[in-house]
Amino acid sequence: MTTSSARAEALHLTGERTVPGIPEENYWFRRHEAAYLALAPVCAGATVLEAGCGEGYGAALIARQARRVVGIDYDEPTVDHVARRYPEVHPVRGNLAWLPVASSGVDVVANFQVIEHLWDQAGFLAECFRVLRPGGRLVVTTPNRITFSPGSDTPLNPYHTRELSASELDALLREAGFAVESLRGLHHGPALRALDERHGGSIIDAQLEVVMGELPGQARWPAGLLAEITAIGAGDFEIHDERLDESLDLIAVAVRP
Repeated sequence: MTTSSARAEALHLTGERTVPGIPEENYWFRRHEAAYLALAPVCAGATVLEAGCGEGYGAALIARQARRVVGIDYDEPTVDHVARRYPEVHPVRGNLAWLPVASSGVDVVANFQVIEHLWDQAGFLAECFRVLRPGGRLVVTTPNRITFSPGSDTPLNPYHTRELSASELDALLREAGFAVESLRGLHHGPALRALDERHGGSIIDAQLEVVMGELPGQARWPAGLLAEITAIGAGDFEIHDERLDESLDLIAVAVRP
C-alpha cells in the first residue's frame, strides 16, 4: 500500500464529524474549534444559519454571541442529538442543496468543513447568497487542498468530492456573487510546531500512523502521544493571512452585496 493510499484509508477516521470529549480526536476537534472561535465575533447579535451543523458543538459556541442560531443537517439522528444536547440551537433537518430558509432570511451563513463534501459547490453558494440579507456574511472553512491532499488532483479523503486551494476558494466565492472580505489560513502555533519536530516533521502523520495500525477494540495509542494530543487546545493554532498556500485550513468571510 502506498503512503497516499494508506493516508486516504485512514483519513475518514480522523476529523469527520469530530465531537468533543474523545481524547484520540482532540487534535481535530481543537483545530475545528479554533476556527469557530475566530469567526464567532462575525455572528455577534446576528441570526445565523449553520449549514451542516454536525454534532452541534460549533453552533452552540456561535450561540454565545449570536441572537439566534439555526443548525441544518441532513442526518436525522444528528438533528435529534443537537435538539437534546444544545437547547440554545434550533436544529432543522434539511438538504444543503435547497436550504429551508426564506430568501434574505438570515444575517450570517456558517459553513465549517462542509463545502469539500458537496458535489454542487456552486449551487450551494447560490443558495447561501439567496438566504442572506444584503450585507450579510458567509463564513466558510475548508481544508487547504495543497496541504491536505499534497501531490494529488483527487482528494485523498474518500468523503471529499472537491478540495480547494486559497485561489480556488476565492474564485468560487466571487463567481457566486460574493465580495471576499477576508481569506486567512489556519496554521500550527509554536507548541504544535514543536510537536511536529518531535514526531519526525508531522504530528498529523504520527496520529495517522496509529490509526492505520488500530484493530477494532484494540487501541494502539502510545501513552505519551495520546497525552500530547489530549493537551492540545484551540489556542495552539494560529490564524492569519500569511503563507496561505502552507496553511492547513482555509478560512473565508464573504459578503453578499
